[in-house]
Amino acid sequence: MRLYLVRHAKAGSRRDFHGDDRDRPLSRAGLEQAHGLTLMLGHLPISRIYSSPYVRCTQTVEPLAKKLGLDLKLTEALSEWEGPGTTEFSAAIALVDKAPNNSVLCSHGDVITAVLDALERRGLVIKGDHDMRKAVTWVVERKGGQWRRAKVFPPPL
Repeated sequence: MRLYLVRHAKAGSRRDFHGDDRDRPLSRAGLEQAHGLTLMLGHLPISRIYSSPYVRCTQTVEPLAKKLGLDLKLTEALSEWEGPGTTEFSAAIALVDKAPNNSVLCSHGDVITAVLDALERRGLVIKGDHDMRKAVTWVVERKGGQWRRAKVFPPPL
């Protein structure tokens, strides 16, 4: 079983955005990264795409969903939250554990870091650096019901 954990692409500055942070869109560079992500993953047998409802996350994976003809499933489980021990953290881990093979989950750096840390405590081996740049893709593999290994692929641009 394989999952793809994608950190959202580059967004505009929090400081320069006026309004609810959930509505902050991707920057021009982020839109290019989203296109690059489509080139990177668009040839794979992706079965489902989940995303945080934050605009920067949905914009990151919408081009991939469109290319593959898949619906984008929005879930608060992938939204930014306060960290491990919260209800949201439990929901994120539960989603990772139950997501179908070849699912893409697009979220935020804090969520992906916490999920990977939790999976490491359960035996996951991470190969290479803990890269958390915008638009990185973590490929996480499970075998025999156990999360086995993860490898990060750099941002497409």
